Amino acid sequence: MTFVSMLAQAWRRSDSLLCVGLDPDPARIPAALRARPDALFEFCRAIVDATADLVCAFKPQIAYFAAHRAEDQLQALIAHIHARHPGVPVVLDAKRGDIGSTAEQYAREAFERYQADAVTLNPYMGQDSIEPYLQWPERGAILLCRTSNPGGADLQSLEVAPGERLYERVARLASERWNPHGQTALVVGATVPEELRRVRAIVGAMPLLVPGIGAQGGDIEATVHAGADAAGRGMMVNSSRAILYAGSGEDFAHAAREAAHQTRDALRAAVRNRPVAS
Repeated sequence: MTFVSMLAQAWRRSDSLLCVGLDPDPARIPAALRARPDALFEFCRAIVDATADLVCAFKPQIAYFAAHRAEDQLQALIAHIHARHPGVPVVLDAKRGDIGSTAEQYAREAFERYQADAVTLNPYMGQDSIEPYLQWPERGAILLCRTSNPGGADLQSLEVAPGERLYERVARLASERWNPHGQTALVVGATVPEELRRVRAIVGAMPLLVPGIGAQGGDIEATVHAGADAAGRGMMVNSSRAILYAGSGEDFAHAAREAAHQTRDALRAAVRNRPVAS
């Protein structure tokens, strides 16, 4: 099954736009887990099992594992998601960006080693930096377009043609030339709802990965009104820290579920209340 088909089924099955980001910081996980050799895996596994019915996707961040020589735990986590929660797509947040044979190896890392359903990429080196990922016709390539960080506008909002910003050029290229198998998606931050609205207008129903709610302060209602597609779907709205660290005691997974439940319900309410064009 392709990434986009899996995502569409997950939207329908869970009636949720929520994507939970798995960014395990050893300093913030419960003390009872820290001494375990598989602490990162066990922390994330508990979060996954507590929230899987509330989400449309999970997004593990590779740096939080690689920095602690825990790539094997990342592999085990993705395998666990596929085995225990089949049909929930896994987006590997790696933001790779390189060309030629190096990009080919990064694609193999994401799709062969980690068995991710999709991977985030930095497309600002141009088409040849994403081409190797497009050779995997069933996997997703999720391109940075207009990011949620404060410095995102430094380059992404530069005017590259009369009336066209750089992030708009990326959106247009992604929808017109960089989507040969229909598995391309874009990253657009919840902190920039007007830009999110503009990207949606450019790309039609293309899936969007939308970080920036929760700890980064993005507004859920504004995000959904700007970025949902005509069916009220089309987005993976990511929340990481606000869910992962909702609790710090032995009941951390239960606290994460409660936070995820509230976020899922807030997204649902925003979908119901969104203005629908007549």
